[in-house]
Parts: sequence; C-alpha cells; structure tokens
Amino acid sequence: MADANGLFVSFEGGEGAGKSTQIRRLAERLRERGHEVLVTREPGGSPGAEAVRHVLLSGAAEMFGTRMEAILFAAARNDHVEEVIRPALSRGTIVLCDRFMDSSRVYQGVTGNLEPDYIEALQRVAVNGVVPDCTLILDIPAEKGLERARKRASAVAAPDRFEKEEMQTHEKRREAFLDIAAREPDRCHVIDAQRSEDDIAAEIAAIVDKRLAAANIAAGSEAAQ
Repeated sequence: MADANGLFVSFEGGEGAGKSTQIRRLAERLRERGHEVLVTREPGGSPGAEAVRHVLLSGAAEMFGTRMEAILFAAARNDHVEEVIRPALSRGTIVLCDRFMDSSRVYQGVTGNLEPDYIEALQRVAVNGVVPDCTLILDIPAEKGLERARKRASAVAAPDRFEKEEMQTHEKRREAFLDIAAREPDRCHVIDAQRSEDDIAAEIAAIVDKRLAAANIAAGSEAAQ
C-alpha cells in the first residue's frame, strides 16, 4: 500500500481509452459517499510538474531524445509525489491519478527502447516508495482509441506529441500495458474500455470498493458514526 492512511489509484491505458471520463465518474461517486478525493494527472499535478508537462507534450524535448524525456518525466513525477500525492495520502485522501509510473515503463521504456534497468532505476527515485495500491488499465484496440482521441483533439486542440505517433507504436503500447497487468495481478486490473461508459464505471466502482474495504477506509460520514 502506498500509505497506511489513504488509497492511491492510478489509471493507465492508451490514447482515447476514456481515462478522464472514468476518473471523473469515480471521483463523483466517492465524494457522494463522503470520501475526500484528490484527482490529479501526469505529467503534471504540481506547479513544477505542470511546467515540465508543457515541455513534454509540446514536443519541445523530443529533439533531445527519449532518455532526456524519461529524466524529465521522472523529475516531474518526484515533484508530484512529494508535493501533492504523499501529503494527500497522509491525510487519508483517496488519490486518483491519470497516468503514473506504468506510463513511463511503456512510453519511454518499451516503445522508447530504453533499458528496463534504467527505467526502473528512474522510477525508484521518482516515486520514492509511493506506489499505487490499485492500477486500472483501460484497454482498447489502438485503432479505436486513436479514433476517439483524434475526434476529441479536433474539437479541442491539435494532437499532442504522443497522439501523433504511428498505429503500430500505439498497439505495441497496448500490449505492454497488458504485460504489466499480467506480471502484477495483485495491483493491476484490466478494464475492457470498448463497453458502455456505465458498464465500465460500474466495474471500476466494484474494484475500488473492494480495495477500500480491504484497507478499512470508511467514508467520512461513516467514520463519524
């Protein structure tokens, strides 16, 4: 467990998997039940990390290579952990994070062709012992996910640095997330993201409810009784 008082849930998956929608729905559900919830994201989540986010997603760091990108992600993650996530967990907050360490393993490690030992060493320093209690991997074929992401981008903004990459790269990332889930089944849950929004939300709610019960975390209204 990331912290004895709170619960840390990360959401992972490829582009267009629906992470943002499901995080919003889960946060609303938990708050309605009296829990204190923090919704955050990576790269970003703290002032320092948000500055790095702009550099990374704009593609400004791309010319320096994947190794430099991985270092920047790790630096942003450490700031996020120490300034936001760890303090929230110590207060007993449920932290919901849109991407975390597994995205670095997949994006910079697997499809960035960086050595696994190098990525894992960066992660150990970056997270400093704060590992998600539960990771929800929203799984969708790359083609369908990119179609969703491109529709969203056309309505809001241009595709970011990662959405513009080749289909084969996105499918390789999907396989990498599934491989992480297979290697760490106690932490990771694969969610079929091709279903209806309501069905996905219901499955996520059931998983998180079990985690809360196992951690003996009661809602604020229940704890006061």
